[in-house]
Amino acid sequence: MLRRPLSYAVLALLLASPSLWAADAADNSYASVATLQQRMDKGTLSSRALAQEFLERIRHIDQAGPSLAAVLETNPDALSIAGKLDDQRKHTRKRSPLYGIPVLVKDNIDTGDRMLTTAGSLAMMDAPASRDASLVERLRKGGAVILGKTNLSEWANIRSSHASSGWSGRGGQTRNPYALDRNPCGSSAGSGAAVAAGLVTVAIGTETDGSIICPAAANGIVGIKPTLGLVSRSGIVPISHSQDTAGPMARSVADAAAVLTVIAGSDPRDAATVDADRHATDYTRFLNANGLHGKRIGVVRQLGGAEPNADRILDESIALMKAHGAIIVDPVELPHLKELGDVEMTVLMYEFKHDINTYLATRPELKVKTLADLIAFNQRESAREMPWFGQELFEQAQAKGALSDEAYTTALAKAKQLSGPDGIDAAMKAHHLDALLAPSWGPTFVTDPVLGDHVVSGDPTVGGPSQPAAMAGYPSITVPAGFAHDLPVGIVFFGSRWSEPTLISIAYGFEQHARAWRAPAFLDKVGGKAIPPAP
Repeated sequence: MLRRPLSYAVLALLLASPSLWAADAADNSYASVATLQQRMDKGTLSSRALAQEFLERIRHIDQAGPSLAAVLETNPDALSIAGKLDDQRKHTRKRSPLYGIPVLVKDNIDTGDRMLTTAGSLAMMDAPASRDASLVERLRKGGAVILGKTNLSEWANIRSSHASSGWSGRGGQTRNPYALDRNPCGSSAGSGAAVAAGLVTVAIGTETDGSIICPAAANGIVGIKPTLGLVSRSGIVPISHSQDTAGPMARSVADAAAVLTVIAGSDPRDAATVDADRHATDYTRFLNANGLHGKRIGVVRQLGGAEPNADRILDESIALMKAHGAIIVDPVELPHLKELGDVEMTVLMYEFKHDINTYLATRPELKVKTLADLIAFNQRESAREMPWFGQELFEQAQAKGALSDEAYTTALAKAKQLSGPDGIDAAMKAHHLDALLAPSWGPTFVTDPVLGDHVVSGDPTVGGPSQPAAMAGYPSITVPAGFAHDLPVGIVFFGSRWSEPTLISIAYGFEQHARAWRAPAFLDKVGGKAIPPAP
């Protein structure tokens, strides 16, 4: 909400007109990180006032009004933290790009404060975590204000293959701010919807396979899935140590790059980050408006063909890239795509059982100690936890053996080899590419709690556009590229390990010429009426 409160009649008018809403409410709620820093440096805005504005927007838009259910809880200490940062600003010469900026974090990321960390499950409501996740420590050290926790697909979408993305037992169903009956995609649904709706400037999501890229695309924002090991996973409720990572979600590439700059780096609590300090850098250095010029970009048509609007916007995006100096290689075949699905699921089932039991051992305040305890809890609380879908993935994971099983070690080796060296790396080397390109999943589907997600698939034997990079542990970035039926559609760039600088440069160059982002109108449905914030 604006610093000087608007009447709700005026707010309703603004919501009904996306261009007006973007121009006026964007004063702070849709402003960039750099703009907000300028205002705070000039003294025309304070961190406390900004946090207060976002808390008001959460109350009037998320909890009432359109009722997005994107934010599970807000930090009761946010305003006092922001006030202290305001007092210190004039004495702090070297500041991170997020100093004084409110940030929402996904509710599978530990915060050692008065907020809970539950992965959306009622089984985890006993008490807060005792310590911040390492990335939260980095955010706080950089002066960010942890504003609250976002809703998610419960357990990051690993409980059932028939789940509705964005639903959790704790928070209910997150709704897409562009059309409220549409799905925000998962599992970082709340983070994506909150950033799109101007409830916060930037948020943190997590991804095992698609859980940053899909909700970012579905909510019309930017999402970066970093190289595995660039950002620490310690203190994050896990699925898979060979695929999990956290990453930024923002309305612009510049804001996402600023967040990545703060959260990237080595951490003794996560062995996978041993090389992170050698690669972590100030990613805002790569925000080049001419970032497309001379870049060789390969189009993976195998990951398209699922939805005509997505393919149309992909082709329009390719034409724009060519016009601004990109060298497009079209098509580029990504080897072994049809072989990835089965080995990925085997790896995830084995690792989830091991990793969730390891994580729960760090939370002695919880009554649940193992995956078996979670399964038993869901059975006891089935009316609240399983009103629409079950827990067959939990049960399949529980039936797996140890990580020493040959079935696991064979699947893991195959998954990494086929997706990385024999997949992405081979394709890029063969065509001397800087990046690969694919369409997003297309305009998002209608939320269906009975049948679950209606994800359209072109070739049913090929996974989504996030799968190759997710399995390889390589980076990817999605950027808004256009609209279909007033729903946002994105494109995805991905590449080799540690190629974040190149991907950010390409994505920024595209973004600056495409200018595809626009604020949501909070329509009740596609072609419907805008739902204003409540008093």
